[in-house]
Amino acid sequence: MNATPKSVVGVDTAKSVFQLYTVDKETGEVINQQIRRAQFLQWFANRAPCLIGMEACGGSQHWARKLQAMGHEVKLMGGKMVKAFVCGNKNDAADARAICMAAQQPEVKCVAIKTEAQQAVLAMHRIRQQLVKMRTAQINNLRGLLAEYGEVFGTGRKAFDAGIKAALERLAERLPMPLIDTLRDQWNELARLDERVVNRRTG
Repeated sequence: MNATPKSVVGVDTAKSVFQLYTVDKETGEVINQQIRRAQFLQWFANRAPCLIGMEACGGSQHWARKLQAMGHEVKLMGGKMVKAFVCGNKNDAADARAICMAAQQPEVKCVAIKTEAQQAVLAMHRIRQQLVKMRTAQINNLRGLLAEYGEVFGTGRKAFDAGIKAALERLAERLPMPLIDTLRDQWNELARLDERVVNRRTG
């Protein structure tokens, strides 16, 4: 005999209020309701194991792990995948229904649900990438400011570091010291960013 198919629930998550959509397998009743964040897990606590569809977005990994621990199956999907199933005007109710429909399609690919340890590694990578972007922006900003006073450097970080000290000394002869001090502070900040980038390496 085939196993009894699981109920399917579409969940549109938000900051405070979640939208749930499901169809009762026995009565055909459509349940499309809002539920407060604090009551979300309680709603699923006493339900038979079901398939829960959610968009992969901020916080979805956390909720997926919690729901899996309760015995439910969770399918995280990309927003573009879900969008194809939205009918009519886009709102929370329509989104929850679309998520429920998308979760039932075998061709809709899932986003892997990660452990907290795996997410911690990814978080470290993201923080490091952001620091690298900040450092690059800082260098480009300094290059642009100094170019306004005729100080141009070769390509690359080494060329920049090799030339900026002398450039600031030359500019100090004709520009206000508060500006020179600020430029020097910006340059020194690069060394601090370098240290933070190195310290955020995860392997």
